[in-house]
Amino acid sequence: MTLTQFFSILRARWLTGLLILAAVVGLTAVASLVWPKRYTAVASVVVDVKPDPVSAVMYPGLNSPAFMATQVDIIQSDRVAQHVVRSLKLADNPQVRQQWLSETGGEGTVEQWLGDSFQQNMDVKPARESSVISISYKAPDPRFAAALANAFVQAYIDVSLELRVDPARQFSSFFDGRLKAARENLEQAQARLSAFQRDKGIIATDERLDIENARLNELNTQLVALQAVSSESRSREAQAQGASSDRTQEVLGNALIGSMKAELARSEARLQELGARYGDNHPQVIEAKASIAEQRARLDAEIKRVSAGIGVTSTINRQREAQTRAELEAQRAKVLRMKQVRDEGAVIARDVENAQRIYDSLQVRYSQSNLESQTTQGNINVLTPAVPPIKASSPRLVLNLLVALFLGTLLAIGACVLLEFRNRRVRSTTDITEALGLSVLGVLPRPKSKLAIGRHGVSMQQRVVGGLTGPASAGRS
Repeated sequence: MTLTQFFSILRARWLTGLLILAAVVGLTAVASLVWPKRYTAVASVVVDVKPDPVSAVMYPGLNSPAFMATQVDIIQSDRVAQHVVRSLKLADNPQVRQQWLSETGGEGTVEQWLGDSFQQNMDVKPARESSVISISYKAPDPRFAAALANAFVQAYIDVSLELRVDPARQFSSFFDGRLKAARENLEQAQARLSAFQRDKGIIATDERLDIENARLNELNTQLVALQAVSSESRSREAQAQGASSDRTQEVLGNALIGSMKAELARSEARLQELGARYGDNHPQVIEAKASIAEQRARLDAEIKRVSAGIGVTSTINRQREAQTRAELEAQRAKVLRMKQVRDEGAVIARDVENAQRIYDSLQVRYSQSNLESQTTQGNINVLTPAVPPIKASSPRLVLNLLVALFLGTLLAIGACVLLEFRNRRVRSTTDITEALGLSVLGVLPRPKSKLAIGRHGVSMQQRVVGGLTGPASAGRS
């Protein structure tokens, strides 16, 4: 269909289109005037994003679109609607229950039926770039609309607080049970530690290990010193038992042996003097030799006695070394046993520390959950309460007429085109060409038009149509 054909159809069927348009606009005007008025009350709330007064933590996700969408879903939920029904006590109204029975036949509950009815007339709109949410309710009575809008706001605040407090109460109950179990574990660990310390003789600030370590170090030092002394004693003993026993330090430092050597030297000098004076067979010489032999024998005996003392000292030093080594080994074993005991006690002490940390962390979580479960203030606050509106929000006569004018125009045009397709008429030469498949050679004007009368007043009624002089007519000629 060309634009020319379209306008030809409208021009031919303008009366039908006008009647349809007038009917649509008239019916809309009558319906808008007859339709009962409805009033829309609007209340708004603001979501507070300040730090939580209990945990003092800022929640950055409160400003996110997902959070605001969640709040809208909460407001539109059945829980909030049924909370409104319970708060207004509408389920106890006999008229409401009778209407519910007549409409539903007793299926479901009154709260659910009223909640669904309220949700149909309630609208929620979050602000685009803020934390404000508008809640509107539409009803025939302005005071009822305002009451329902405020009821939805209060129900939303209560449900939001319940959604925050109920999990906190569950967590508080959970942490309470875990806290009791953690306390029992801590008491058991402390009892095991106390019993272990009592059995092993360990106190909290036990310094015995330090004392025993100091004793071990002291014995180690003594053993080193005794080993040096014992080694020196064995060297002197070996020297005393050899050919140079008279040159040992003990012998050379002995005063008696020194005096005996001096006396022996004087006796030998006197013997030489007597021998030179009297000869070897003189009685005094013989007596002097006997005296010298006796002195040398006493000197040798004294040297042997002193050398034997060196062996005794060496034996004593070896015994002291062996004793000190035995004491060192015993002290080392004692220290090792004490360290093992202390290590076992440290394991039990770590169990006590772990139990204490778990108990402390659970105590903190329990205290926080307990405080949150007792809170009575949420993060939703009323910004503007709903008031009974003065003007009705619907029906809107001007807007309905404009819409009816637009839709009526479309309907009228569509009806004209549909009628034209059902009863096709020739409106132009294009219609003849499309319908018959023939070319139009000329068109005579209407009889009453100016072009229908010639210069001499002769009527031009002749019409020439292409195709009459086609091949068929040529054959007949």
